[in-house]
Amino acid sequence: MNTIDVALICKALSDSNRLQIIELLSDGEKCGCKLLEKFNITQPTLSHHMKILCDCGLVNSRKEGKWIHYSLNCETLGGFKDYIGNLSCCKKGKECRCI
Repeated sequence: MNTIDVALICKALSDSNRLQIIELLSDGEKCGCKLLEKFNITQPTLSHHMKILCDCGLVNSRKEGKWIHYSLNCETLGGFKDYIGNLSCCKKGKECRCI
């Protein structure tokens, strides 16, 4: 995962509603209508949040009739976790105290 991808994901996750959406999707696929029930926002606002999450690759969408179902993109989320996990304040050859 490159730094541009990571920056887009960080920007997407900088909104508390989008973080809550990611948490809700961690339980599995959800219809947009079910996500909307959890928030005090309008449908166009939810669509805006979902577009940002889909555009950065964290969320997949699929249309079924008139409904859109959303799920986490585990490959992207895993790549992001690996990138963050590889960050360290420790220098090579020095004792690490950041754990």
